[in-house]
Amino acid sequence: MLAVKRTQPLLLCVLVDASRVAPHWEAMLDTLDAVSPLVDDVAAGHAYVDLRGIPGDPVAWIARTRALLAPYALPTRIAAAANKFTAYAAAQTQDGAICAVGQERAFLAPLSLQLLGIDDRLHERLRMLGVTTLGELARLPHGPFVRRFGMQAARWHLCARGEDPTPLFPRAQAIAIEATTFGEGNIEEEAQLFFAMRIVLARVCADLERCGKRAGMLELSLEMQDGSERHIEVPVATPSADEKVLDDVLRAKLGGSRFPCAVVGFRLRAVRLEEGGEAVTMFPADDVDPQRVAVALARLEAVTGEPPQRARTKPAHALERRFSFSPFRCHPERRPEGPESRGEGAPEVLLVQLCLFTVREIDVTMKHGAPAFVDARAVTACEGPWRIEEGWFSETEIARDEYNVLLADKSLLRIYRQGKHWYL
Repeated sequence: MLAVKRTQPLLLCVLVDASRVAPHWEAMLDTLDAVSPLVDDVAAGHAYVDLRGIPGDPVAWIARTRALLAPYALPTRIAAAANKFTAYAAAQTQDGAICAVGQERAFLAPLSLQLLGIDDRLHERLRMLGVTTLGELARLPHGPFVRRFGMQAARWHLCARGEDPTPLFPRAQAIAIEATTFGEGNIEEEAQLFFAMRIVLARVCADLERCGKRAGMLELSLEMQDGSERHIEVPVATPSADEKVLDDVLRAKLGGSRFPCAVVGFRLRAVRLEEGGEAVTMFPADDVDPQRVAVALARLEAVTGEPPQRARTKPAHALERRFSFSPFRCHPERRPEGPESRGEGAPEVLLVQLCLFTVREIDVTMKHGAPAFVDARAVTACEGPWRIEEGWFSETEIARDEYNVLLADKSLLRIYRQGKHWYL
């Protein structure tokens, strides 16, 4: 078999002003489908277009893409290269730039390290080492550099040399399959709604099977007797066309819902469609069933009225600042592989996972310089104190002594004294 050497770049990077693109981005992605069916949606205002098999050359592709996006009247940068990072760097440097195949390292050499998305602290460390451009970074020996700066540095070094193995992730086509029922009487009970919904869901799943698709989300629109509408989004952990799976998620999402009046009709749409087939792991017994997780999350949201949150830890001196919360997703979202997601700095700090209470004042009795009673409960063991001070470099001044105390009832608490007062 003869290997055909690529002679021209086949990847476009499209960058649009992120502050203004939000309401137009999905439409712009649909427009890019006219250039190539392989479009990688990295983030709002940032996409890659794979042009393998598309007639033309980089100049023609850029001109056509620019003409198609012109009606949106948004500042847009388009550049061509052989891999994602080089195309991104070219677009950031000059609109319409084209990096020839084999010239990536020379093209990137004079450019700033900022293109790698390295945080300010690490950028300053590199600057102190005399490394301010991608070319200077590329000249560093790979092994010692990675050992000093961690595994994320391996990607920085590859990118600086014009090598980015990140694959293209084509987005799913934005089409929908739906079924509707109206004018067949009022639905006043939950069981009636679930029965009618199961009939409509069966039609949707049959259409999915015929099209060889699976749904990543269901959209339910309910028309009420008073003329109002309710719109409910039901995400699916793993895109599926299985009627039972989708029915379980719908029931969990709607379980216990209350509406002001009877339902007179509804529309069920399957969106975020992907090609058919189910992902199967080699050792499924070792994996958590994502569909069960999705059902559990839907039930939690139905009970609490709020989506579940995921707690993460981060570096901080004060305990209450070491946690951040974000919406919990049924499956890990694919992190954009673009430069802005690389080199986010120090890895996530692993801390003991504590239950955070609302800070409240407590009564503490001291004995021999250590807490002996907390709210009249005896302390059986104590560790500390640890002095925490944050003032000139923090918005809120903190000066306190923290203790870990084990009470007679086996409660393990973190308490602290600030001034003359004690807090849990």
